Amino acid sequence: MPTIHLVDASPYLFRAYFSLPDLTGPDGSPVQVVRGFASMLLRFFAEESPTHVGVAFDESLNTSFRNEIYPPYKSSREEPPAELVGQLARCQEVARALGTATFVDSRYEADDLIATLCAPLVDAGHSVVVVTADKDLAQLVTDRVTWYDFGKGVRYGPNDVVTKYGVRPERIPDFLGLAGDSVDDIPGVKGIGKKTAALLLGEFDALEDVYADLERVESLAIRGAKSVARKLADGRDLAFLSRELATVARDAPATATLDELAWRGADRDEVERLFAALGFVSMKERVPRWRG
Repeated sequence: MPTIHLVDASPYLFRAYFSLPDLTGPDGSPVQVVRGFASMLLRFFAEESPTHVGVAFDESLNTSFRNEIYPPYKSSREEPPAELVGQLARCQEVARALGTATFVDSRYEADDLIATLCAPLVDAGHSVVVVTADKDLAQLVTDRVTWYDFGKGVRYGPNDVVTKYGVRPERIPDFLGLAGDSVDDIPGVKGIGKKTAALLLGEFDALEDVYADLERVESLAIRGAKSVARKLADGRDLAFLSRELATVARDAPATATLDELAWRGADRDEVERLFAALGFVSMKERVPRWRG
């Protein structure tokens, strides 16, 4: 059974934008994001030798169907730089030229596309490696699904997620339902932090169980237990809304057969055309395999 690598492009696009100096192609357009992303993919191919790969992109970098549920979702983020947005299409071109299946949708985030692709693969008995720096995808981790933070070179299995966040992978949405996530403007329950959220989910299996027995919360050996119970009662609606926002969708419009995910190498003609247009003169020498 082959292992499938599913790559979340967005963290690496932002990293390239903020870490690389301004670079322009032969036509004068910015290319540092494209260059950083292409370099990341080439290093990934060289180090991981994947047999099956899919790359998911965010079409919008800070809106999705979640804004229909909760308009403030990601609303405090600054608008993504125009120079970055202007390079997204080229990044997708690079991924395709290098031979990977690519996925993007106007309403669903890359996280949702990856989660949707992951489910049938796991059901079919495959192992999946989710390549991302985004903690939200930790909720997908199982005995068959590994989260690989490629930039840091760190891999997380179920026990590693527990060590890092204090809860099992499948409880990450409940955890964020309670503690919220300021990065994505997910409110959570006011006054409930990450430590308390983890303690609560160590005592109760899920968010429903917490709210089914708030009297028991008052008797827990946690600091200010009665105050915690009151905060939970006051924030009930936001807790369940926040969990919904933090839960990756598994019904996004993303499908692929095993054959469509197979990585057979880069398309030489497309790479030479595209890299020449971008001014990446020597980068094609790093391509580890060409399509036969």
